[in-house]
Amino acid sequence: MSKPLVSIICLCYNHELFVHATLASVWAQNYDNIEVVIVDDGSQDQSVKKIREYIEQNPCPYPLHTIFLEQNIGNCAAFNRGWKLANGEFIIDLATDDVLLPDRVSLQLELFQSLPEDYGVVFSEVQYINESGEAQYLHFQDKYKHVRPIPQGDIYAKLIALYFIPSPSMMYRQRVLQDLGGYDERLAYEDYDFWIRSSRKYKYAYLNHCTTLVRKSAGSMSKAWYKKGDRQLHSTYLVCQKIKVLNKSPEEDAALTQRVKFEIRQAVFSNNQAEALLFFTLLKDIDHIDWAYRFLLLLTRSGLNLSWLRDLYLRFIS
Repeated sequence: MSKPLVSIICLCYNHELFVHATLASVWAQNYDNIEVVIVDDGSQDQSVKKIREYIEQNPCPYPLHTIFLEQNIGNCAAFNRGWKLANGEFIIDLATDDVLLPDRVSLQLELFQSLPEDYGVVFSEVQYINESGEAQYLHFQDKYKHVRPIPQGDIYAKLIALYFIPSPSMMYRQRVLQDLGGYDERLAYEDYDFWIRSSRKYKYAYLNHCTTLVRKSAGSMSKAWYKKGDRQLHSTYLVCQKIKVLNKSPEEDAALTQRVKFEIRQAVFSNNQAEALLFFTLLKDIDHIDWAYRFLLLLTRSGLNLSWLRDLYLRFIS
């Protein structure tokens, strides 16, 4: 088996408590043809000091590049800075609060090398952990330890309607990112946009093995999702505009309608009226607005703050 170069791009922003563990997990991979690119996106804590300290005390066993940005430019732009230095045939985008298990790179490469060239992305099971590193749950298992069906192959339509891939588990071919021109720097997050644009052309494969520990911390971007003024909601609207152009079938249009209706509900009940109106306009372009969504539109235009209803619902189901 050939040993292609894998570039691991480690993106740090205020991860002083976790960055040592992340870098240690990269250093400890049981595959040796790796290069590491560390990008600190203008951290306001002691992350840069911690990174320098770790590298000095534990010399990297692979070629290493570092970028320490003076100002925070956002994870998409910061990743692109690191990607410009990446020479690998395969790429891993690693947040420096997550942890790679030792066989992450080798197992994903083994799967890639068994697949046709039109497979551009491999993803796998992940274990979620808390800030203290304690195991919480697996991504693809429910509370009864039943494994959800995991789509593979041409999954473009499924990705429109449902977020089901744990993005920290992905490894993808360099040429996928080259085709996309990197991450879209207008966006507050990268994964949904990456899934949509890449799956239009490339197939996805699932590795039935836990490869990554994904940390759920107070500073995680997911914690801000659907809060008032959250930029991620507007980013989703921009991705949905792309989907409208990329779609080629009634099935894909139906999936987009499902996604837009979901985002309308979240926007209305999180008091994000501006984004709700944008999604309503998009819904009108791709489908009719039925009576239920006409009612939601009236509520949005009234300016009523309905976020208390969403908060009540979330407390009820938690």
